[in-house]
Amino acid sequence: MQIVKNVAAMQQLALKWRRAGKKISFVPTLGYLHDGHISLVHEARKRVGRSGRVVVSIYVNPTQFGPAEDLSKYPRDLKRDLKMCRAAGVDVVFTPGDAEMYPELVASRHAVPAGFSTYVVEEALSKTMEGAARLTHFRGVTTIVAKLFNLVQPDVAVFGQKDYQQAAIIKRMAADLNFPLKIIVASTCRERDGLAMSSRNKYLDAEQRAQAVILFHALNAAKAAVKIKAFPAKRLKTDLKEFIAAAPLARLDYVEFFDPETLRPVTQVKRGVHMALAIFFGKTRLIDNARL
Repeated sequence: MQIVKNVAAMQQLALKWRRAGKKISFVPTLGYLHDGHISLVHEARKRVGRSGRVVVSIYVNPTQFGPAEDLSKYPRDLKRDLKMCRAAGVDVVFTPGDAEMYPELVASRHAVPAGFSTYVVEEALSKTMEGAARLTHFRGVTTIVAKLFNLVQPDVAVFGQKDYQQAAIIKRMAADLNFPLKIIVASTCRERDGLAMSSRNKYLDAEQRAQAVILFHALNAAKAAVKIKAFPAKRLKTDLKEFIAAAPLARLDYVEFFDPETLRPVTQVKRGVHMALAIFFGKTRLIDNARL
């Protein structure tokens, strides 16, 4: 397994592979990997076979974190991540620093790059849910992913369904900007009790962790409800708020019902509608989603 830290070296390597006719599959991550990430690596390998190349990026991107978010405390363990990538058969791990990805990055509480001024902004899908809760988040996501696509030159990029809105936005960006690649959205990996795997689960204490499964239970409760009949979205939201209140440490940020393609909110919730929710446990914010 090769470790690349320089942007020019990564791009040159990718272009060399392409000239040789090698297919490239890519999994972008923030690091602190878990089994969910490794499932994406396995999916990436399936897409290009043994003769292709699988690249994993590990980079905690400052522009997708807001001023009050956990950029400085975001969990990092590169040694462990590299070990997991090696065991999973990754060909290259791309681990750039801020100076490589955002030249002249200045230290500020907003993590705004002084010598970097071009951003990619998606307009249609990024206004609700995570976009409403984290105002500059998706601008940072689309910008870094566009940069990574240019550097890695993938034929296939694999993302997880846990970040459903993010995956939809990246699909739209890739189509709108004519990136010549296919976006794969792989199923959410869950712990035995149903909690979606996330690097942020590390922040939970024992009591919070026990109650965090309320996200999964809320999704299942909504599925069970619409299996019987359609519900007005406003009523089902009220019912779910009461359901989530059974976990006293849970503080609901949002619960939304929307069209799975357009992400537009719906007024009637029935089978086939998508649901997403975000819940705080202390300062830790967890998200999940499912098609009902």
